[in-house]
Amino acid sequence: MTVFKKLFKQTFIYGLATVLPRALAIFLVPLYVMVLGKEQFGIYASLMAFLILGNVLLSYGMETAFFRFINKEGFQKEKVQATALTSLTITSLLFLVITLFAKQQIAEFLNFKTEFITYGLLILTLDALVVIPFVWLRANEKPMRYAIIKIVNVCINLGFNLFFFLLLPVLAKQDATSFWASINLDEGKVAYVFISNLIASGITFLILLPLYFKMKLSIDKVIWKKMLRYAFPVLIAGVAFSINEAFDKILLRYLLPSDIADSELGMYAACYKLGVFMTLFATAFRLGIEPFFFNHSKAENAKETYATITKYFTIFGSLILLFVVVYLDIFKQILIPDSSFWEALVIVPIILLANLCLGIYHNLSVWYKVTDRTKFGAYISVFGAVITLVLNFTLIPIISYKGSAIATLAAYGSMMTISYFLGKKYYKVPYNVKKIGFYVLLSVGFSVLSFYVFESNLWTGTALLIGFVSILFLMERNEIKRILKI
Repeated sequence: MTVFKKLFKQTFIYGLATVLPRALAIFLVPLYVMVLGKEQFGIYASLMAFLILGNVLLSYGMETAFFRFINKEGFQKEKVQATALTSLTITSLLFLVITLFAKQQIAEFLNFKTEFITYGLLILTLDALVVIPFVWLRANEKPMRYAIIKIVNVCINLGFNLFFFLLLPVLAKQDATSFWASINLDEGKVAYVFISNLIASGITFLILLPLYFKMKLSIDKVIWKKMLRYAFPVLIAGVAFSINEAFDKILLRYLLPSDIADSELGMYAACYKLGVFMTLFATAFRLGIEPFFFNHSKAENAKETYATITKYFTIFGSLILLFVVVYLDIFKQILIPDSSFWEALVIVPIILLANLCLGIYHNLSVWYKVTDRTKFGAYISVFGAVITLVLNFTLIPIISYKGSAIATLAAYGSMMTISYFLGKKYYKVPYNVKKIGFYVLLSVGFSVLSFYVFESNLWTGTALLIGFVSILFLMERNEIKRILKI
């Protein structure tokens, strides 16, 4: 197998392991919407947002440091992996012990039930304990095993959700004195979401536990200090990114009046899920193309190739944006079958555009990756996080979740713009800005007409979509013909 075939195979498998779990999770959204209702869905969304931030803090950049030092000259591979594993194991267990003692205080401070906090702390710890084993699988080129375990985790989570929400109530009704009846919750069914997640995380840890004996627990203080110094900027960037990704769900719960906060958040979080189509596309594209960026960086026509890739990413992203907006009435029936959530559909076009900007940003970020100026990635993420926080604090009290959607678009749009202008200075890629801008603006304009002006009229929206595709074909017909000939 050639190097490129091997690279493609591993990229495909890792991409599948990342994208498929997210796609499978979408199947749970209609179930949560119908069973949980707006308030409990809001509780679920806010606690999951805390878990996103917690995962970043508990791994504190050690995953990236592992990759950096595992093959670095002058460092023994066995010592590096043992040090990383031991470090995360100690900090994770310390975190669990300390927080479990303070779980009551944490629950009161964050306004969650104590059992929800307990579930969250256990999930965070278990997920942190498998960070290095998963990295070890990637470092040792075991993509299939990595993917299978990731997918098994999602399938277990999905299976227990279906059991708790669909099968358990039936079993409980058959015999009111049975074990099934004793664990069936008439209220507070959101607990089943966290229990299912906890079971899946626990089983995943058990599957990966043999790697602890393979890598062994020991720590080299010199290596550990160097890894921490390297990991710290990664941690900062990770925290900033998690703020951009999840803090809107947290702030909505605490900045809105308590009597409507969970309900408003529930509507927002459910409709936010409709942006997943853009997220899945951008994630799959990034996983597939990122290795190519590095492998092609020394080629004579590298910059021209990067420009072409970004143009076609924008074309497909703009098409997805318009497609989802045009057929939003169909998607809402499938993914959000409870009409009481639909009030927040107004944020969907904004979130789709925000995720498109984030995808373009990841394409533009090639400049600081291939020139080893990764610190700029941290700076840009921190800048985006500041915008997220400032606008959420400013707008949520005035326009509720619409303010959060606007803040997300402003943060990702700013990151995209800053990365473009910095790239012009340090690694100038000849992007066709006029054409890229035209496609995005055309998609946004048609989306506004379809959703806001014609109020999601299916025929009008379809006509606009056909018009967009026709314009794309006319403008790119020569390139399309060239590709088809190849």
